[in-house]
Amino acid sequence: MSSESTSKDSIGIVKTQSVHINQPLKLACGVVLPEHKLVYETYGELNAQRSNGILLCHALSGDHHAAGFHEGDSRPGWWEHYVGPGKAIDSDKFFIVSVNNIGSCFGSTGPMSINPETGERWGGSFPSLRARDWVESQRLLMEYLNIDCWAAIIGGSLGGMQAMRWSLEHPDKVLNAVVIASSMKLTAQNIAFNEIARRAIKSDPDFCDGNYLQQGKAPLRGLALARMIGHVTYLSDELMGQKFGRELRIGDLVDRNADPVEFQVESYLNYQGDKFSDSFDANSYILITKMLDYFDLSREYDNDPIKAFSHSKCNFLVISFSSDWRFAPERSREITDALLAANRPVSYTEIESDKGHDAFLLPNVRYEDALGGYLSRVATQLQGGAQ
Repeated sequence: MSSESTSKDSIGIVKTQSVHINQPLKLACGVVLPEHKLVYETYGELNAQRSNGILLCHALSGDHHAAGFHEGDSRPGWWEHYVGPGKAIDSDKFFIVSVNNIGSCFGSTGPMSINPETGERWGGSFPSLRARDWVESQRLLMEYLNIDCWAAIIGGSLGGMQAMRWSLEHPDKVLNAVVIASSMKLTAQNIAFNEIARRAIKSDPDFCDGNYLQQGKAPLRGLALARMIGHVTYLSDELMGQKFGRELRIGDLVDRNADPVEFQVESYLNYQGDKFSDSFDANSYILITKMLDYFDLSREYDNDPIKAFSHSKCNFLVISFSSDWRFAPERSREITDALLAANRPVSYTEIESDKGHDAFLLPNVRYEDALGGYLSRVATQLQGGAQ
């Protein structure tokens, strides 16, 4: 491990934990999971009042490893810049829980798990999911950890959707919801991109109608293409231009006998697609993108977001990024406007960034100050309540 990875502002070496939840989980689709496994990590210490818990909610392809390093691994967690001692999500002040949700492919119950009724992997037959199913599973983990109320629930993109859903499903169990680069429902364009990605996976001959695991295959080409499609939408045009422009990596535009031309951006996308297909599961990708498509915060409230948010009791921080066209600032302003109309306490900030949707994962001083400042006030309020 490099000296940089063991710097004082890193959590350092962390261990993955797991728990079998031996309580039935009734999914929104009607299927009941009699039990399920959750993989998670924790950072920091739970205080005597058990009141300083923060739940981190991952996005589409995220996992439980949000910060620190696994033994022998030089790559930190996906939110390393923001989670740790003295950082915006301060492990010196909070007990931070990062869970890998059901349906994913990093150890929690999902398509790669064994279906107890058949003795074989679920594969493509794993039941469809909704964000509320993730919330209910997280609530069961909350009970296991003996936490009665979260000091904050924080998430970007799909993670922000979970934070909002928590505020409606369990309003007495969350004090603050931090909704980052998210939306109350997907636009038609977002749904279209997700369907193109799913079609790319399903068109791979090795997809085998979702039964590729049973046949010892994997739709790696289709999954890589799906990731390439998604990755393009997570970046801004400006950022791609800055990073790649029209620079060539290999090839010759004049000599027809030379290697085919490949632009730097093509090489980058091919690398990202291949790397992703080696680590993620195609059925999980299909399952979770469908969950994104189905999400509609106010569907059960006469399609009225003001009516929906009137059921919440917590404080909100809503953050957007100027160049994010996948979850545009307009979507965050819609959330903020609905909260204000519902007389809910909300703070909103739009961060100037050229990094696109991925900006919520990347270093940005103003973003760090906004998030860290808000959570610092939360920590102060908790200390006041403990006196």
